[in-house]
Amino acid sequence: MKREFDTQKKEYTLCILADDTPGVLSQVARLFSRKGYNIESIVTGESDRPHTARLAISIMGDELMIDQIAAQCRKLICVQAVKVLDEASSIRREVALIKVRAADRNARDEVIQMANIFRANIIDVSRETLTVATFGDKEKTAALIGMLADFGILEITKTGTIAIERGRSTIYDDNKLKEEYNYGKNVL
Repeated sequence: MKREFDTQKKEYTLCILADDTPGVLSQVARLFSRKGYNIESIVTGESDRPHTARLAISIMGDELMIDQIAAQCRKLICVQAVKVLDEASSIRREVALIKVRAADRNARDEVIQMANIFRANIIDVSRETLTVATFGDKEKTAALIGMLADFGILEITKTGTIAIERGRSTIYDDNKLKEEYNYGKNVL
């Protein structure tokens, strides 16, 4: 029985648990590079387990491509678990810091009002600039940036997408962790 794959491209996020050792991030990123896949964003940080890092990698692709890259990631010795999250089954957020020109009081007041509307925070104020911090999905960030563009954006930095599955599901579901089921990855 052959499985039918959706060939429409959309954004997926791969959540990966890996050993927290030097070089793991570059090892995973090289896998994507070798396959010719472009990473939209990559974020890594601590997980709920000691000595384990959690990577969130956003990538545009179709279902077949995502299944293939997830299977390749699972084969890496340092990887403990991989879960593919799609937009409908996950919560995705990013943090953005936006430095905006605000030379006079009226401009500052308008930027502050805009930040309030978007539930963003003003985190730095100078005589000529305001720095706005926002936390939300990509659409919210893009909308805020679009509104602030009229004032003159001096600089933007974003974290990339972090993601977690909705509901009771976790990254540990449908994954055999290394200590539970090791296919002999550490064997010569």
